[in-house]
Order: sequence, then C-alpha cells, then structure tokens
Amino acid sequence: MYHFIGIKGAGMSSLAIILKRLGNDVQGSDVDKHFFTEKGLIENNIKMLTYNKDNITDNMIIIKGASITPDNEELIAAKKLNLPIYEYNEMVGILTEKYKTICIAGCHGKTTTTSMTAHVLGNIKGANYLIGDGQGYADKKNEFFALESCEYRRHFLAYTPYYAVITNIDLDHVDYYKDIDDIIDAYTEYANKATKMVIMCGDDKYINKFKPSKETIYYGLNENNNIRAINIEYKSNGISFDVLTNNKLYGHFDLPIYGIHQLYDALAVITICYLENIASELVNKEFQTFKGARRRFTETIVKDNIIIDDYAHHPKEVQATINSIRQKYPDKKIITIFQPHTFTRTKEFASDFVDIFKTVDEAYIMDIHPAREKQEDYPDITSDIIISKLPNGHKLTINDANVLSKYNNAVFAFMSPNDVSKLENDLKELLTNSKLS
Repeated sequence: MYHFIGIKGAGMSSLAIILKRLGNDVQGSDVDKHFFTEKGLIENNIKMLTYNKDNITDNMIIIKGASITPDNEELIAAKKLNLPIYEYNEMVGILTEKYKTICIAGCHGKTTTTSMTAHVLGNIKGANYLIGDGQGYADKKNEFFALESCEYRRHFLAYTPYYAVITNIDLDHVDYYKDIDDIIDAYTEYANKATKMVIMCGDDKYINKFKPSKETIYYGLNENNNIRAINIEYKSNGISFDVLTNNKLYGHFDLPIYGIHQLYDALAVITICYLENIASELVNKEFQTFKGARRRFTETIVKDNIIIDDYAHHPKEVQATINSIRQKYPDKKIITIFQPHTFTRTKEFASDFVDIFKTVDEAYIMDIHPAREKQEDYPDITSDIIISKLPNGHKLTINDANVLSKYNNAVFAFMSPNDVSKLENDLKELLTNSKLS
C-alpha cells in the first residue's frame, strides 16, 4: 500500500493516480478542505483521509509531500514503524527510470508544455504523463513519459531525462536560491543528466550563461535557433506560424491558444516531435484539439463576461495572462483578482506586480498565500505593499464576490496557485442571476 501524506498537492495527486493505474493499492491523507485536485483522485477511486496517526499501519510505503513538516503526526508514526519514506521527487525519479522520460523544466511554462507534450505525443505514439495540475496517466505498454520537472530545492535532479527540456530560466523561489547564478547552476546540473539531448529555448535572456556539456538543440524566434518560428500571426482565434528546422521548412501550425508564451511552449513540443521523426501534419492535427492545461487560462463564459482561472503567480506569468486577454478580448474591461504566493516572492517582486497591475482597469489583491512560509517570520510583508501603490488597487477576500459582480462586459482574471474556486463560483452565480445594466 502506497500512502501519500499530502495527497491533494498538484504533483502528489498526479503521482497517486499513476501508481493506481499501474496496478498498485493507493490512498492518502490531507487537510479537510476542498482542492481542485480531488476530481482526479475521486475518478480513480483513491481513498482520501484527513491527517491522523492511526492512518499509518505496517507494510506501507510512505510518499511525503514537499509541504509536510517534521511535526506531522502521520510522518512521526511512519518513522516509529520504520516504514520506507520517500520524498515526492524521489518516488517520481524511481518510477520514471525505465522510460524515455521527457523532463520539462523551466521557471515558466512547464505545466502547459508538459500538457501539450502529453496530448500531442500521447495521441501519436503513446505517453505516460505527470503534470503539476493534478493530472496523471500511465499505461505499462508506453515507452515515453512526459514529466513536469520542478526546480524548487533542486528537486528535478532526482530525475534521469531522456530529453531534458528547459523552457526558460528566471529568478524565482527566492526562499531557496541565493541568486540567478545559483539557479543557472541547478539547471546546468539538470541538463547534464540528459541521456539523449537537451532542448532549450535559445531566446532566453540567460542563454549566454547557460553552458551544458550535453548535446543541445535550441528553439525560438531568433535566427540562431535550430528550430525557428516564422510568419507568425496573432489572431482572435489563436496563433498561426511556420517552423524552420535548420533553415528548412518543417511545416505550418495553427494553435487555438493565445500569447507569445504559448507559442514558445508549442515550439518545445514541436522540437521533441521533430527529433522523434514525427510528421508536422500529425503534430498540427493534435494541436487543434489541445484545450490547454488545467488552471492555465481556463475560461468560463457568463453572459457578456469571461471568467479566467489561472495559476499565474510570478510577474512574467501574470503579464503573459494579461497579454493573452488583450489578444483574445481587446474590447473588454480587464478586472484582475490576484493572490500573491509566499512572502518572499511578494517582497522580491512587489514593484513588478505594481507596474503590471497599473495597466488593467481594476486590480483586486487578496491576502498572501503563505504556502510553506509563516506570517510571523515576515511581519512587514502583506499584500498592502502592492495595493498601496496602485491607483486602481483594492483589497479583496474570498467572500467578496459581490464586490466584483457590479462589472459588465469584463474579463475577470483570477490568478493564484492556491485554490480560489469558492470566490470564482460565487461570482459565476451572482453574474448568472444578475440583470445586465
């Protein structure tokens, strides 16, 4: 029996589903609170419990989530019984060793790129996948494994990539990494674990500092890339472009998704498919049915309003989401609802968030989601450091949907890695029942 401590985490729930699909007995525990990841666990008949030391019994294999602290009563009970205990990334590394694992890393875009890889490669050749949005799939007969690979605390070094994909390098996780050079060192070590090839965005601003020893193929828009997009058109129904491979036409592609950031995600997938000798026509066909990653620009239409649910929490991700809205809905007001994630990230990027949110019609900011941090360790860091500098800024709580319901013909962009579905659902109900003014 595999027992997950913290099973509702995005990666943990995906891993639990995979182990269950591979024929194992699986259960897990977490807090008594709803998370969007529960849907997949329920669909796969995986038992969810609340934390209790009595959940832990002999003959269990324990998988521990990254947010679980040493004082967790289940973890203490497991240690007393001398049970095998694995960190999440350790178990993923063990599980994926026997596959051609496509590890997709990057400060931004790795979830969408992994989702897109799983969809395209999975439908053409078959692929298992683990995505950090609560989705996991496995079939024993598949040769490939698409794996979202997080750089936090160097967790991705537990994996053995066949293809080591890097979508970009950027300063993040400032509670762990000392500086950008520390991050580049981590990505270099990750890349050098590749057994086949490194696939890297050649337009990345740190590309000159990134010098892997393994063979590398570069994708992007600039002429120095091996895989290059040209003739790009941004339309209200998506993006169209051609791709050159070493200056020879590989094919034409139409993406039903938005923003230059998703064009880069698609180029990473195209590069994988090119290396696997897959015809461009097959790749483009699969792009047409790609609906995007969960909680990445997920849209709901309510009368003349659009509600977008998005995981964005880094300034670059927030800006990308807003840019996508402007491309798709140029005539609508943009109302952002943002929950900052961790005190360290909020402190580091406060001025960037201010500059971004000044450009929208109204910016609503929620209390900081602490994740692994504690407010008492950062008494001077609250969401007010953003709100106080915004002429269009407002404080918002999870129960304030009525404040938002006064807007019509608007795009409401909910951006948070935390689950804010209560606020979104309350707003949907209010807008549905309201009369258009």
